[in-house]
Amino acid sequence: MSQTLKRVFVYGTLKKGEPNHHWLTSEKNGFSRLLAKGKTEIKFPLVIGTRYNIPFLLNKPGVGHNIEGEIYEVDDKMFSNLDVLEEYPRYYDRELQTILTNANEKLDCWLYLIRNYPDSMLSKPLLSSYCNRPNQPYSENYALSRPEDLFTDG
Repeated sequence: MSQTLKRVFVYGTLKKGEPNHHWLTSEKNGFSRLLAKGKTEIKFPLVIGTRYNIPFLLNKPGVGHNIEGEIYEVDDKMFSNLDVLEEYPRYYDRELQTILTNANEKLDCWLYLIRNYPDSMLSKPLLSSYCNRPNQPYSENYALSRPEDLFTDG
């Protein structure tokens, strides 16, 4: 039985060398293969949304920068597990976007982004690339009772 592989663009903690990259390399989560590095064709605002150094790609096309990241080919099992990590559809949503590879190819890839966010998120520094910061490391140790809690610094 053959299945269609999906392309996913990762721009945050799933990139190689970042805290959640192990999700993409663990065979128990399914199959993944790095295809290329790339960047979004459309500009988006990428911000650090909390004291936990969590990157948020806000659904505000045309604002911000062309976001740098990596393109992976994944099977259905991995795609489903990425949905779990990204808490899709509770916090993140996903949509197909055109990604430009370093070889100037255009690939349609799934991209996780936040559709509902407070306007104050747009006043944060807009990044073109995410990396974990030693002085404020990424942490999954947060308790969320309401979706809006995700966007508070307190």
